[in-house]
Amino acid sequence: MLGIGSCRVFLLNKFFLRMSSTFTYEDAIHKLNLLQSNKATIDQIRRDIKAGYQNTNLQDMENYLMRTGVTLSRLDQLSVIHVAGTKGKGSTSAMCESILRTHGFRTGFYSSPHLVAVRERIRLGGRILSKSQFTKYFYEVYDALYKTQAFKGDMPKYFSFLTVLAFNVFLKEKVDVAIVEVGIGGIVDYTNVLRKVPVVGITSLGLDHTSILGDTLPQIAAAKAGVMKPGCEAFTMQQPPEAMAVLRDVASSVQCSLTVTPEFTTYRFQNGTKLSIPLEAYRMNASLAIQLSHAWMRKARQNTNNRTNRIFCNITNDTHKDKDNLLVDTLCKETVIGLKETKWPGRYQIIKLDYATFFLDGAHTKESMEICVKWFEENNRNSKKVLIFSATGDRDAAVLLKVLSQIDFEEVFFVIPTAHKKVTQKNDNFSMLEQKELLSRCENHATIWKQLNKHSKVTTLECVSDVLECININSNMSVLITGSLHLVGAALSIMDPSLSEDV
Repeated sequence: MLGIGSCRVFLLNKFFLRMSSTFTYEDAIHKLNLLQSNKATIDQIRRDIKAGYQNTNLQDMENYLMRTGVTLSRLDQLSVIHVAGTKGKGSTSAMCESILRTHGFRTGFYSSPHLVAVRERIRLGGRILSKSQFTKYFYEVYDALYKTQAFKGDMPKYFSFLTVLAFNVFLKEKVDVAIVEVGIGGIVDYTNVLRKVPVVGITSLGLDHTSILGDTLPQIAAAKAGVMKPGCEAFTMQQPPEAMAVLRDVASSVQCSLTVTPEFTTYRFQNGTKLSIPLEAYRMNASLAIQLSHAWMRKARQNTNNRTNRIFCNITNDTHKDKDNLLVDTLCKETVIGLKETKWPGRYQIIKLDYATFFLDGAHTKESMEICVKWFEENNRNSKKVLIFSATGDRDAAVLLKVLSQIDFEEVFFVIPTAHKKVTQKNDNFSMLEQKELLSRCENHATIWKQLNKHSKVTTLECVSDVLECININSNMSVLITGSLHLVGAALSIMDPSLSEDV
């Protein structure tokens, strides 16, 4: 016979099971969006960091994972490539995932932010979670956390919840390898709850999230280097000397190797295969992805299960028999195909419509904007040039706009980075930030631009759809959309509504 306490637990579990089975994907998104931090909370976090208060992200993550049934020892079973850095984390991670999937491994991929649908952040086998998959796993995790609150509101915030969700999905789906992109920084990022990581990558470093990570390159390098673990193989690309010195010091202190990847042009190709990557930034990211993927395969050979062992038995070429920490210099067919078939929208993307050619890139640092400007100019000569811009968070818009002012834009639009004016809490791209504040930010950006370029026609609008309606009146123009991945995502959701549909 059940006691009163047991009955209560039984009825509560039955209630949550019934609730979970009736809620929709839109309901899940609504609940997820309610976990966002508002501006006051974000400002308080920044003040706490400046005041030197101890960060509890990793302890919080351990608690949240435990409440969903995932102990750290169970999390240790997840084989991970952990990627940190300022620029190129996403594309490098996407290339890693594609390379390893092409080699036959079952992959999981966690990235941020999303462009159109939040489901993009968690992928299995290269495909984003379907709405039904996302809803199922969302409620399993959400209900487990909700039922175990120590006090009202004892729930993870948006990014930490999605991180807990991703780790639960990867463990339950039994992926061979999870490619995990760091959110912000590294050392206290929620993803850094991972303890046993065989392979770590650090992409190009620069100044970003300075109110959280510090305003010097050594400070930022130290934060990013925090993902290095004892005994892991860490890889990076050429960095500014002051950043590289910090990376080497951290690698030495945690006793892991740190290897600088070679120039992409130095690779040889097997069986006459060829691969051309036009952008230098992508070539650097590709080289890092190659080394990360092959290092993981080397390490995984030492601890194979029945499934991965069968995959390794089918890999016969010499590029996979390298000694520990030896750089790969010859690319096999599978690696080349993996690189060729990598899809990572919103970065150096060109979309041609009847009335205009759109150039989309989520550049949000000075260095990445310089590359973006060069790419845009190389692809445009005589057409009318239009800029659509938005900068979010603590990004220094003045620095970005100064780089963009090298281009003679006839017309410039500063816009809130949402597709439409009214975005409900059931929308994947809902933001807690108030419309008034977002519009004020756009007006400030417009003021900065007018000081840099007195000839452009400048307009401030409340949503991307309004901008596209203005542009549609004209024809034969080149439109650069940049400054924020949220802006790029909003534009893509209008140009290709199918991106938000189920898969």
